[in-house]
Amino acid sequence: MSRSPSPSSAARSAAITLLPVMAAVLAGFLVVGAALPVLPLHVSRDLGFGSVVVGMVAGAQFAASLLSRVWSGSYSDTKGGKRAVVTGLVTAMVAGLLYLLSSVFEDTPTLSITILLVGRAALGGAESFIITGGVSWGLALVDPAHAGKVIAWVGTAMFAALACGGPLGALLFASHGFVTIGAFSTVLPLLVLLVLVRAKGPLPQPRPAKSDFGYVIGAVWLPGVAAALSSIGYGAILAFSSLLYAVRHWQPIWLGFTAFGVALIGVRVVCGHLPDKFGGARIALWFVLVQSAGLIVMGLARDGANASVGAALAGLGYSLVFPGLGVEAVRGTSPEHRGLAMGLYTAFLDVAMAIGSPLLGWIADRDGLSTVFIVSGGVTLCTAAIAARLVGSERATR
Repeated sequence: MSRSPSPSSAARSAAITLLPVMAAVLAGFLVVGAALPVLPLHVSRDLGFGSVVVGMVAGAQFAASLLSRVWSGSYSDTKGGKRAVVTGLVTAMVAGLLYLLSSVFEDTPTLSITILLVGRAALGGAESFIITGGVSWGLALVDPAHAGKVIAWVGTAMFAALACGGPLGALLFASHGFVTIGAFSTVLPLLVLLVLVRAKGPLPQPRPAKSDFGYVIGAVWLPGVAAALSSIGYGAILAFSSLLYAVRHWQPIWLGFTAFGVALIGVRVVCGHLPDKFGGARIALWFVLVQSAGLIVMGLARDGANASVGAALAGLGYSLVFPGLGVEAVRGTSPEHRGLAMGLYTAFLDVAMAIGSPLLGWIADRDGLSTVFIVSGGVTLCTAAIAARLVGSERATR
């Protein structure tokens, strides 16, 4: 009589299976992260443009990423998650080549910035295909019972890459300028593509001839809205934590975001299985309370130590809110629509960041930086009401 594998051995097996996916996501987002801190310097100092153009260059990636979410999801369903990731890495390599071409024409700033804008848009599309395809690929590789683990671990690779990409990009830029960012962005995806050639890629699920967009959005919208509300808190820390520390003269100014990121990654690595074990909505409900409390602690803090504790609590809470709600989004759809479901679900995060960050900036100008974190804590708390409703819906289904 055969024995079923123990939970620990099943977790190890899932981790080993997901390694190629996580490597691809790590590489793709290292390319994204490397350019983020140096683009404003390059556009203003090397090319001589003002803040409006800096904003255009930064925003081109995020706009293209949002616009390509549905496309990347449908592509993952019809062609397979692995193929979507490969497409994203190839597109990232093209973006790197455009970065290099832009550097060649630095003496002609208008032409250089035009090429750079095209490269940023290409990278936005690449990001969308890599993360959506990566989650879809991971979900197809492992047992459906590990859906939460897939979303958590693939997301962990993304956050780790963004955290490491910034310092790496600053180092490269300081050595030989923006051309080194272009070279790095070209070579790294190519190396990962060579490794992925032999990686296991399951066949895509057959899809019905008719469009099922309405069916998928019907299943995804409620978890998506909840994830968007909780992501307002993430956006507040991403955009305003360093500014808060600088204004209050708390050193180092990056400590808040680092505390948030370390707590998030640590909890996802250790507790990424909890949404699968106890239910995604239930875990999201409990963890979003911790996230909201952490943001309010940041807003009320009178010293850097307490603010960093609040940031760590916010990271601990947010760590399983997004994957927990992602489990609910996937649970409401059929296997052949998982890619589209994850594309739409992630789009809610893009919308939250695009709308929430400017609104929080307006609040900061009007009422001060501390208010940003208190307000975002209150907005984040609204996720609990939706998560509670999803818990009730899950019980009724059972």
